[in-house]
Amino acid sequence: MPRALLSVYDKTSIVEFARELATLGWDLVSSGGTAKLISEAGISVTDVADLTGFPAILGHRVVTLHPAIHGALLADTDNPEHISELKKYEITPIQLAVINLYPFATNPSIELIDVGGPAMVRAAAKNFAHVAIATEPSQYGDIIDEIRQSGAISASTRLRLAAQAFAVTAGYDAKVASWFASRSDAGQSPHSPSDNPRSELPDHITLNLVREQTLRYGENPHQRGARYSLDGAQSWWSSVVQHGGKEMSYLNVLDTQAAWDLVWSFAGPTAVVIKHANPCGLAVATNITEAYRRAHACDPLSAFGGVVALNEIATPALARELSEVFTEVVIAPGFEPEALKILQEKKNLRILVAAAPNAPAIHVRQIAGGYLIQDTDIISADTSAWKIVGTAQPTPQQWQDCVTAWITCAAVSSNAIVLARDGEAIGIGGGQQNRLDAARLACERAGARATGAVAASDAFFPFRDGPDALAAAGITAIVQPGGSQRDNETIASANENGIVMIFTGTRHFRH
Repeated sequence: MPRALLSVYDKTSIVEFARELATLGWDLVSSGGTAKLISEAGISVTDVADLTGFPAILGHRVVTLHPAIHGALLADTDNPEHISELKKYEITPIQLAVINLYPFATNPSIELIDVGGPAMVRAAAKNFAHVAIATEPSQYGDIIDEIRQSGAISASTRLRLAAQAFAVTAGYDAKVASWFASRSDAGQSPHSPSDNPRSELPDHITLNLVREQTLRYGENPHQRGARYSLDGAQSWWSSVVQHGGKEMSYLNVLDTQAAWDLVWSFAGPTAVVIKHANPCGLAVATNITEAYRRAHACDPLSAFGGVVALNEIATPALARELSEVFTEVVIAPGFEPEALKILQEKKNLRILVAAAPNAPAIHVRQIAGGYLIQDTDIISADTSAWKIVGTAQPTPQQWQDCVTAWITCAAVSSNAIVLARDGEAIGIGGGQQNRLDAARLACERAGARATGAVAASDAFFPFRDGPDALAAAGITAIVQPGGSQRDNETIASANENGIVMIFTGTRHFRH
């Protein structure tokens, strides 16, 4: 009679699974609450304590850590020496282990750090040649079907289950390691980045990723693509509902992420148009329809094939305008029924509803053989540290437009210049190898609209040629980090041209 060990925290379907196994002639061994539940259902089960000769001790910290259990899981039943030792110590081998772990991720604490569970999972997975390991209820049905059809669990299934099991224990350990690292960091004396940057990031970072979505393709159609999530973590992506259109591609996800992050950086009704992870339009208006109209007007040529993000529910009027433009993705917190109906007529348009974004604490980028890790760049509208360094003083509207330009500029690839007026981006120059070309590109795209607008630069101007070019286009105010050895020259340019010059003291490069 084959033997199964059942010891689970998540007891979903465990009674039904145990009943099926018993009906198929399996001997059942279980522990604690699992054994009690199975027994109360009228199913014959042997308690682990009866095999080990020990009850659960130390507040249930030690239950299954015993040779009678681990010997049964780890025995190579093709090895005569192992068989001899099993007989000597009266250990019956186990052919199926059904184990899931304490829910540490949802409630991190010392007592929810599972020890016996992972040990049994690893033991069974290591011995996959002879033992099958089930780690989640979704696997029960396939296991029962296979036993019914062939009387056993196949080698290929055991290997697949073992691979999943090691992923489970790796993920579990990663969560515990991250929790301990966070507690350790919290116990250290705080240091500002300028005091000791190396103290800010942990020595070890464990990333355990689970595939959450298979994408239509990667960056190009010949590349595979998938979206992964941190095991046990929930992001806004996990709750996205798609109401129409093709499957998402790699670039759709990347552009949507950029759009969603930026649109929620503003409090009023805001629309953002993103192309190749860069904004090509942004506007804050009195209503969301007008915001979209003005955002699209920033650069209609680049908006073709872009991603549109809205921070308020989409209206039918907005939907009618958007449907006239080829758009890859539109994402919003919701759509009025008539707006959704209009947009769903565009068969290829991906229509997403999502919760507000949540920024990760760290930013990770892969390089050959490793990763670059940094704190996430938080873009703030707090202007308390801003300094007016020239003679001209900003009007309230100029000040507000500088905020709009500054937040937008931080989302543009460096070198970046953004022109804004009346809550609307009107010219964006990004991804340039020098700041003067970025300024010229932004002014060229704005055209006559540049007159009376403000400009933001993601980093300081190394020479006065940038401010001079902006002044020549009719810019009335510039917001930039400052910090160049030639700041006095850029300030002089502003004063000579009657332009407001504001230093933020913070750079926002984006590569």
